[in-house]
Amino acid sequence: MANLFTGWHLIALLFVILLLFGAPKLPALAKSLGQSMKILRKEVSTDKKPDAADEGTDAPADTAVSSALSPEEELARAKAEAAAAKAEAEALRAAAQKRTGEGQ
Repeated sequence: MANLFTGWHLIALLFVILLLFGAPKLPALAKSLGQSMKILRKEVSTDKKPDAADEGTDAPADTAVSSALSPEEELARAKAEAAAAKAEAEALRAAAQKRTGEGQ
């Protein structure tokens, strides 16, 4: 049972998935994967910045500023970033809807 998805089985499974999704959807899937990878890299790089500050190495200026902010200022900054992210997501969603509407 452990050898169920090995070598050629996995390739055949990927081929069947490719047939199911179809060629028109592949660019959208690739774009989505690319965006996910970009977000992951961004999150990983932001997670590494506080570690550098803990070790006593030179921290980026942004990290030094954020530690000097009061909790209220940090909350306001986080809310502003969340609003910007929401606006960006809505713009992307509208662009995707427009693109799918043009294709039909």
